[in-house]
Amino acid sequence: MIVPGLAVALSGTGLLLVWSATRTQPDQSLLVRQAVAVGLGLVLMWLVSRLDLRVLRAYVPLVYAIAVGSLVGVLTPLGVRVNGQHSWIVLAPGVQFQPAEFAKLALVLALAMPLGELREGERRPGLGAVLTALVLAAIPMALIVLQPDPGTLIVFCAILAGVILVSGARLRWLAVLAFGAAATVVAAWQAGLVRPHHVERLMVLVDPASYASGIGYNAAQARIAIGSGGLAGKGLFNGEQTAGHFVPEQHTDFIFTVAGEELGFAGGAAIVVLLGVLLWRGVGIAARSGSPYGKVVAGGVVCWLAAQSFVNVGMTLGLLPIIGVPLPLVSYGGSSTVACLVAVGLLEAVRRGRASAWARDLE
Repeated sequence: MIVPGLAVALSGTGLLLVWSATRTQPDQSLLVRQAVAVGLGLVLMWLVSRLDLRVLRAYVPLVYAIAVGSLVGVLTPLGVRVNGQHSWIVLAPGVQFQPAEFAKLALVLALAMPLGELREGERRPGLGAVLTALVLAAIPMALIVLQPDPGTLIVFCAILAGVILVSGARLRWLAVLAFGAAATVVAAWQAGLVRPHHVERLMVLVDPASYASGIGYNAAQARIAIGSGGLAGKGLFNGEQTAGHFVPEQHTDFIFTVAGEELGFAGGAAIVVLLGVLLWRGVGIAARSGSPYGKVVAGGVVCWLAAQSFVNVGMTLGLLPIIGVPLPLVSYGGSSTVACLVAVGLLEAVRRGRASAWARDLE
């Protein structure tokens, strides 16, 4: 139960940080929504952790079809644009969800089918399995490009590369994947899908001072907020930068700035350590799984959460371009929170499956 415990600790920390980031608002509706999302996510995490992977496997095609259908729905009149991205579907007034977050779950489960189910006599996935995985990944990734959502696209690429590596497929397929990704970027540039502000975000890393009052404002304010926290921070609910909302979206993509200012280096490092231990335990679960399918599922979840954590902390510290990726289990966002907690449930389901198999072997 170590992995679920780490998820609970991170979610609880996230609630405190969201509370601090939104405390000056007239109402606390954002905090309430996040608390509801955490509660729902914990329930789903527990339910998924009790599932037999063989039962779950039977429903993967349906889950994948629903995820792809939801991504298509985003591009119809059902979808709404938020912060320049057509990524949301409104279910009711004040209630909306981001299909891409749940598509990450579906992608992990779907890719594990061809890559984690070896034919008799096979020691590693063959050409057919890898090509099937590429097609399964290409469909939702193409829909993500149309939104456009470069941050989620990067996470999808990390999931695809990770599951190919974990499955034991030949490394040359990763080289092919890297070449395909480069070709896709060039094609997107030629087609005009790469917007000028995407290029400017890269330029911010090269010369942050020149963009501090424009597109680099978020990054500049984030560094100020984190730097002002020092070693021990100013204390929870005492951050001046946080209270003044100098950092835009500080309760979502920039939640790490709240931790840096109010909890200091020690608090920020503690969050990174908690995430690191969770990922390390996930790697152990994948390595010890007696089922190739379970190994790929656990490995895919770890790659997903690792990539998202790395990108979020990196962009907050000014080491990576800002591409709108939430910090798993910590940032505000019902869709992301629920999806990440369900992913933790998948890790626990893989672990429990191995424990059950071990117990049967002893009988």
